Amino acid sequence: MPAEIDQTPSRPAARAFGGSAVAVVVAGTVALLTRQPWLFPSLGPAIMLHVEQPGKPESSPRNTVIGHLVALLAAYALLVVTGLADHPSALQEGVSGLRIVAAAGSLAVTAAVLVLLNAAHPPAGATTLIVSLGLLHTPTQLVTAFAAVLLVTLVDLLFNRATGRQMPLWRAPREREERSGAEPRSREQKGIREREERSGAEPRSREQMTTPAKEG
Repeated sequence: MPAEIDQTPSRPAARAFGGSAVAVVVAGTVALLTRQPWLFPSLGPAIMLHVEQPGKPESSPRNTVIGHLVALLAAYALLVVTGLADHPSALQEGVSGLRIVAAAGSLAVTAAVLVLLNAAHPPAGATTLIVSLGLLHTPTQLVTAFAAVLLVTLVDLLFNRATGRQMPLWRAPREREERSGAEPRSREQKGIREREERSGAEPRSREQMTTPAKEG
């Protein structure tokens, strides 16, 4: 019989608390030692996705890495196109028409590309605005920001695995199934899978979900 899903609220809360704190402390320590932006706002929602819903496609390392990479590249491209790459941030010089174009353009491009790549990751929207508003804008800062995304993703992956939660190494199980053209699951099976993803329990096979458990 498959292991029962732990629905005790205190355990997921404790894992979320610990995982979030560990990832931020690691990134913050590197930032402190290097004096580079290894800690920036959009890491927060990415980390929360990793520790709260590690089995969801949008929380997978694939979507996290692709999402933030596209966000950084789109925003920097819009800064160059609008001539704002060397300007102070919007907090210093205010919001101009060109800044609005850069912000709107970067978010629109990021959203469209991630839909095309089937790589949804909402925190990437914050990353692209951080760059297009000039809070991070130099090539060195952008490379550091991407390295920070890789770092916290690795930390969250190790933390989830160490605490018994199944965060995929790259692509989420549901993404792999859809990519392979597998037959869609029933509504009941989808509900079981979603509960397992939320709890971090190891996903069961289709046979396990359709075969009634034996009594005794």
